[in-house]
Amino acid sequence: MTTLTLQIPPTVQLTDKQFHQICQANRDLRIERTATGELIIMPPTGGGTGKRNSDINIDLGIWNRKTELGIVFDSSTGFKLPNGAYRSPDAAWIPLEKWTTLPPEQQENFLPLCPDFVIELRSPSDGLKPLQDKMQEYIENGTRLGWLINYRDRQLEIYRQGIEKEVLDSPASASGEDVLPGLVLDLQKIWG
Repeated sequence: MTTLTLQIPPTVQLTDKQFHQICQANRDLRIERTATGELIIMPPTGGGTGKRNSDINIDLGIWNRKTELGIVFDSSTGFKLPNGAYRSPDAAWIPLEKWTTLPPEQQENFLPLCPDFVIELRSPSDGLKPLQDKMQEYIENGTRLGWLINYRDRQLEIYRQGIEKEVLDSPASASGEDVLPGLVLDLQKIWG
């Protein structure tokens, strides 16, 4: 299956509540909304991508439990970015202070913020350019560090605030730098 983009006429403006209701009524689908209002429907991943994504979230979660610096989210979490887009990165992290400032009702809905750290894992059905555009969107909306893991080409693209992206060929690991101090993701498990 491939990703589908539904064009919404400019005269139709979905409210945040209506978009949330669409997502709730279609729980088997991952649905994102662009800043211009297009709905992007992503199919479920295959086993290989699901395994790699799970491994990434486990490693990120273990690091976070040890450091207690923030909150980790999986690919089913929706974030409303400052530009109005609703995105669901494959893995995300925010500092604990951001989480604790959200009222409980906001913690249970799409989070009205941009994660400080995101990971997108390219699956076989993903085009590279749309993922690169999404990574740039995260950076423009406040993400401090982002990794695009391109399994197909065995590349890691690193996105940082105010710096051109860095592309590494088959790196053995990735560092959380000063955003996630002490995190080192073993990419050998991903490249397999």
